[in-house]
Amino acid sequence: MAITKEQREYVAHIVDLMQTIGPVESKSMFGGFGVFLEGLMFGLIADGELYLKVDAENIADYEELGLQAFSFNKNGKEFSMGYYQAPEETLENSELMRDWAAKAYEVAMRAAAKKGNKSKK
Repeated sequence: MAITKEQREYVAHIVDLMQTIGPVESKSMFGGFGVFLEGLMFGLIADGELYLKVDAENIADYEELGLQAFSFNKNGKEFSMGYYQAPEETLENSELMRDWAAKAYEVAMRAAAKKGNKSKK
């Protein structure tokens, strides 16, 4: 499935808003885009929606706002990943985006640290 001009513009807008936390970049993946900082994926864009990485420390922030988890259907089974919709207002406010993106990046760093600890055992 070809990526449209509108999809590329949306992704560029999101990445531009996130530059306040560092040199964020996107990579095309599985029909969507991964959002990365320093090699760690902390966001994804799928079906025109931005999702940010969550864990036990920040999931309540998303649930309190009634935001939905990213999920997909494969072979008739529903799968969800540790990503939730970003609040709509972050898409037009660089300060809010900075705060939410930074927290999602912290989640990615914690996840990477846990993986590192497991591989050392």
